Amino acid sequence: MLHRYELLAINDNLTELGIKRIRKVGHHTEFEQIKEYVKGDDYRTVNWKASARRHELMVNVYRDERSQPIYNVIDKGRVMQQAFHGMTLLDYAINASLVLSYMAMRKEDKAGLITFDEHFDTFVPASRQPGQMQALLEQLYAQQTSFGETDFSSLCICLNKRVNKRSLLILYTNFSGMGSMNRQLPYLRQLNRQHRLLVVFFEDTDLKAYIEEPAKDTEGYYRHVIAEKFIFEKRLIVSTLKQHGIYSLLTTPGNLSVNVINKYLEMKSRHLL
Repeated sequence: MLHRYELLAINDNLTELGIKRIRKVGHHTEFEQIKEYVKGDDYRTVNWKASARRHELMVNVYRDERSQPIYNVIDKGRVMQQAFHGMTLLDYAINASLVLSYMAMRKEDKAGLITFDEHFDTFVPASRQPGQMQALLEQLYAQQTSFGETDFSSLCICLNKRVNKRSLLILYTNFSGMGSMNRQLPYLRQLNRQHRLLVVFFEDTDLKAYIEEPAKDTEGYYRHVIAEKFIFEKRLIVSTLKQHGIYSLLTTPGNLSVNVINKYLEMKSRHLL
């Protein structure tokens, strides 16, 4: 799987696996060179002074900003024990974090890892040095969920001590509803003030499949109403986080890897890292 993503990253043929081609908004700050205009170049990049000197159209070439720290932050608490198609949410998060780390390093960003539950657990500093993927694989290989409630305060404290440079934090967690999100909101806001936070949480595909089946009796209607309330609250969490300036991604477990990569590329193109 990683090899397929590598080829896509090199060739920018990202649509094969559902990864969107993102139009860059404006230009990144890293100027690379001036070159002759060729068909398809953006007219907004024309360098008119250079064109006048050369008596032909010349364009500025920009490259993506590089060496930006990207941390996959994985919640290992009991909220990540829920299973879909034989894999827990933690399993999906581990797979997505590996693929995203690989993609980020192909884009010359730095990839790091943080895991936590009742306590701050794993910390791998962001890097793109040779051997970084192996270090991430070794740390993620034996990760397991715990039965306790995740302590977001310990995450904030340890991040404040260990990550000094503003980074993109991709937080994989889950919320059962608005109540569970509101309990963590003060910590999410704190993380977002110090870094750029992307909160990734999950749609319950079993619940969605359940409400698509017609209710057969009064109890069935009652259960449908409860299920629809849970689904609505997930969407409400997205809008609430947005009101606080926090980016989020609500995704099915099966589409997690592709959707996270799409979000990373989108945020990078909009200079949000």
